Amino acid sequence: MGIVGLGNVGGGTLTILAENSEEIARKLGFRLQVAAVCSRTAKEKQLPAGIAPALITTDWREVVAHPEVDVVAELVGGTGVAKEVVEGAIAAGKSVVTANKELIALEGVNIWRQAQAKGVTLAMEASVCGGIPIHAVLREGIAGDRIETVFGILNGTSNYILTEIEQNGTAFDAVLAEAQRLGYAEADPTADIGGFDARSKLALLASLAFGVRLTPAEIYTEGIQRVSPTDFAYARQLGCTIKLLCAARRVEGGLFVSVRPALLPVSTIMASVHGAYNAVWCRGAFGADTFYYGRGAGPTPTGVAVVSDLMRVAREIRPEPAHRVPPFAHTELPDASPLPIGDQKRPWYLRFRITDRPGIIRDLSSILAGHGISIDAVLQLPDQDKHNLPFVITLENSLESSVRSAVEKMAALEFMVEPPLAMPIERGV
Repeated sequence: MGIVGLGNVGGGTLTILAENSEEIARKLGFRLQVAAVCSRTAKEKQLPAGIAPALITTDWREVVAHPEVDVVAELVGGTGVAKEVVEGAIAAGKSVVTANKELIALEGVNIWRQAQAKGVTLAMEASVCGGIPIHAVLREGIAGDRIETVFGILNGTSNYILTEIEQNGTAFDAVLAEAQRLGYAEADPTADIGGFDARSKLALLASLAFGVRLTPAEIYTEGIQRVSPTDFAYARQLGCTIKLLCAARRVEGGLFVSVRPALLPVSTIMASVHGAYNAVWCRGAFGADTFYYGRGAGPTPTGVAVVSDLMRVAREIRPEPAHRVPPFAHTELPDASPLPIGDQKRPWYLRFRITDRPGIIRDLSSILAGHGISIDAVLQLPDQDKHNLPFVITLENSLESSVRSAVEKMAALEFMVEPPLAMPIERGV
């Protein structure tokens, strides 16, 4: 095999291949051999003891062309060079293992078709949820069920930040800075805190669960930047916590798909997922609820997924199987678009910051009533600053388009310090 990319995941993969080689050989009945490795600084890399490739190079093309390489592991990331590596390997008749959620979310079906045409395998378990084998679960483990709903916490950085805000009452910017210092967040954290990393992962899970191809950019996405300690204080009054929730639901006519912060009752299993951990909850029409939990990232949890894929592909290369399990779980993936998110009905949490004066609740209630929306409760914690006063209104089950329209109208009221924060309250997790 050949390894392209010796960063965190590549390094973790080599460590597992070296330190767990005996156990791997016992499971396979033969040994996995690393014939070639590639990275921009390959010559300077200290490889684990027991890993002695015949080729160490900075040119991925040499790995793909190497005669002893049957499988190429693309661990570069991104959609530029990584795509060249994957497509180059397939064109050369080599199977591919990848941990690249962004590339697979955007181009996975096209890459799969290329692999089919060349009679090679595309394996991508490590592309979502690191150490959780969620691809295998959806592709094979519960393949006999008809999945109705998938919820996930798919970004460890965002979950770490929200956990710290909730547990310590620390402001968002301070927690983000600490996450960057600890290495949980990148110098540019936009992909994580803006929900875009999770969006790519949800697109992949939706393909596996529902057998359609979604374009990530079509998925309704909000980040966690506006969530504050105040929101957690109100959430506690409602018996809830707040998570960056990835949700995909099958309804008559299509799918509702979204990535956004949402309130979850603390009694739900998903609410107990803290720190940098990930989790996926599935509801099937026949098998009911199943839940999967583990490390969402990191060199060795993700490396386990990569090595497991390498083992699966190695088995397939030895004796040609009669039937391979398609990497997207279905033999066909027709194009699909999510249903308009505004057509979804949910209870809602609206948090306001206002300059206090008489008649505020009257004005807000009038706007809500004008949009056919009913109030569930009004909550206010003690606060002395009447010029920046937070309070919350919860709504009964309401059409999202109506809520968004009402919030937009409320934002223009002269007593608003900032636009209202609107989050759905999820009851079905």
